[in-house]
Formats: sequence, C-alpha cells, structure tokens
Amino acid sequence: MFLYLSHNFYSLKKNILGQSIFLKRIIIAVVGFITHKSFRSKNFKIIGSQNLNDLPDNNVLFVSNHQTYFYDVIGMLHVFNSSVKGKIDSVKRPNYLYNPKTNLYFIAAVETMKNSLITKVLAYAGAILIQRSWRDSGEHINREVRSQDPSNINLALEDGWVITFPRGTTDKTKPVRKGTAHIIKNSSPTIVPVKLSGFSDVFQRNGLKVLNKKKSFSMEICEPVYGDICNKSIDEITLELEKII
Repeated sequence: MFLYLSHNFYSLKKNILGQSIFLKRIIIAVVGFITHKSFRSKNFKIIGSQNLNDLPDNNVLFVSNHQTYFYDVIGMLHVFNSSVKGKIDSVKRPNYLYNPKTNLYFIAAVETMKNSLITKVLAYAGAILIQRSWRDSGEHINREVRSQDPSNINLALEDGWVITFPRGTTDKTKPVRKGTAHIIKNSSPTIVPVKLSGFSDVFQRNGLKVLNKKKSFSMEICEPVYGDICNKSIDEITLELEKII
C-alpha cells in the first residue's frame, strides 16, 4: 500500500514547467533506448564529458552550434545522463536511461515542436517552448518577444541545466541572436560551450531519420567560460558567443 501511494504521488509530481516528472522520465528513457544504437556507434566520438562532473546542479547554460532539429538534443540527453552517472566520454551501456536527469531542459521553437504528435512527445522531454520573434513558419517577421518566454527560461535555470542554440537555426551562416545574451545578462549562469560536428551528415536535419550510419560525428563538452562575460553589454556578449560556437 505504501509503495502504491509513493508511486502515485511521484507520478503526479510536476516540474517548474508543469510537466509530469514521471512521464518525462518515461519519454527520455523510451527515446533514449530507441536512439541508443546510433550513439553507441564507434563512429560517435565524445570529448570532454568530464567537464560535466563538477558543475552546479542548477543555473547552468549550455551554448551550442545547431546542426539538426532533434538529434542535437537527443545526443546531449545521452551524453549528459551517462556522464552524471560517472561514465566519461562513453554511452556504451544505456543503464543511465533508467533514472535520467529530469532537471535538464532545452530551448526550442513552438513552431518546431508542435508540428506532429512525435514532436509534441519529444517536447515533453524538457522543451522550453518559445515563440520566435524573427521567424515563423519559414517567413521572416518582426514581433515582440512573448512575455512568458524569458520567465520560463529563468525558472528552468533556477531548477537545473538549460541547453540553447544561440543562432536559433541550423543555418551556420546566420548570426547569433541576442536572446541568449539577455539570458546570460539576466541570470549570470555557468556557461558551458558544446561543439557538435558531423550530426548533419549522419541525421536528417529536420526529421528523425538516420541518413548515413558510416559517417563520423562528435560532441565536445568544453570547459566552462570564466571571466566577466556576464558583466558585458548585450552586444559584447553576443560577439563572445559568436566566437564560442
């Protein structure tokens, strides 16, 4: 009876975004097990995951280049969860998926994560859904930042780790958006750069297909950025981010 009540209470517990933690664990585990074969491949190289071990439990912002809509984050879910369980630069055994880190979030566009049932399910793995102020459905626009978006990002940082892609697009020719600089200015997080390589050669850019299992791809977790970056102006922080990613 006690076990039943404990399980029932845990299944109802929600995180700061109103998501069921129990359901989030299940989704991360299912997505992880389905995709694990791709990431345990000898063609996937992980570098520097020991840099995750001494990070604080909250107010950590990961800034990364962006190569695919979904597999960038899926790869980080694998690497981050494996690393916090003590495995350095390895995701060989997926036992880390049985008890995944649930205070891990990623910033994603509403238009991307609301497209289908599958993307809605993936969003439940920790998406902080924001409304882009510069683009919608492939069209260039100019609108005000939605008021709840910065608040949700701040809440997620207060609770745990947040992944963001400062360019806001997989097009590497586009400039870094100033939104990430505002996050850094407002929250003064620990900033950890992540460098992805080859993901767009292996995985579909805007879908879930594996395109080429034989090509190499990698993820490098860099050392945290120290110094007074948080005290700089928005333009200066944006320029620093351009250099970092």
